[in-house]
Amino acid sequence: MYQELLATASLAARAGAQTLRQLWNQAVEVEPKARFDFVTEADRASEQAILELIRRRHPHHAVLAEESAPSRRPPQDLSGVLWVVDPLDGTTNFIHRFPHLAVSVAALVDGRPAVGVIIDVTRGEEFAACAGAGVTLNGRPVRVSPQQDPARALLLTGFPFRDKDRLPTYLQLFQELFLKVSGIRRAGAAALDLAYVAAGRAEGFWELGLKPWDLAAGILMVQEAGGVVSDFHGGPHALWHGDVVAANPHLHPLIQTTCARYF
Repeated sequence: MYQELLATASLAARAGAQTLRQLWNQAVEVEPKARFDFVTEADRASEQAILELIRRRHPHHAVLAEESAPSRRPPQDLSGVLWVVDPLDGTTNFIHRFPHLAVSVAALVDGRPAVGVIIDVTRGEEFAACAGAGVTLNGRPVRVSPQQDPARALLLTGFPFRDKDRLPTYLQLFQELFLKVSGIRRAGAAALDLAYVAAGRAEGFWELGLKPWDLAAGILMVQEAGGVVSDFHGGPHALWHGDVVAANPHLHPLIQTTCARYF
């Protein structure tokens, strides 16, 4: 069953990525969803391409997709298959032609991530994970970094752009970690941050206030690549609560305990 779901996730993510590539150098209509948060016709076109493919192959499966998601609380305890879709992770990057954006497609089975595919739209890299079968990057297995020394670690993060009132506390957290590691990057696409941790390109990632479609595929990837994922307090609620720490096993405790002190 999982291999069939993975095949669908890959085809759907590729359909979304192809749609975004076709619109990459075109002027697109931009609308505000909330303050500092935007949606474009590219988001909607990608989502339409993804959902058409999923519904054609699995007409009875449930779907939670960013641009058509209900305002009510997501169906955390849904039994069966739930597709969780981010048709364009990095909308602000897309608007400004900053070439770092992704499509993320995951399937949850009885509430747990089972398969996930993240495609880096401009680089053509496809990260894929299946529960119990590891993670691949363009078909080749990848693992989290073995680095144990914080002073040689690279971390990834995202700013609390939707709730800038949390910025002063976030900056204190950022400073504490920044002084302990070799570097921190913020590129603006959480799905790719998680995929990069899974592929060993960075040792860890933290962010707050994310949505399930930002996280579902990437959480599975980090776990299947040998990493650890939690909420800020070390619990298993990151997917639905939105505050996440993902890292290799050596550095996860440092990041998680630091986050817990501030949030």
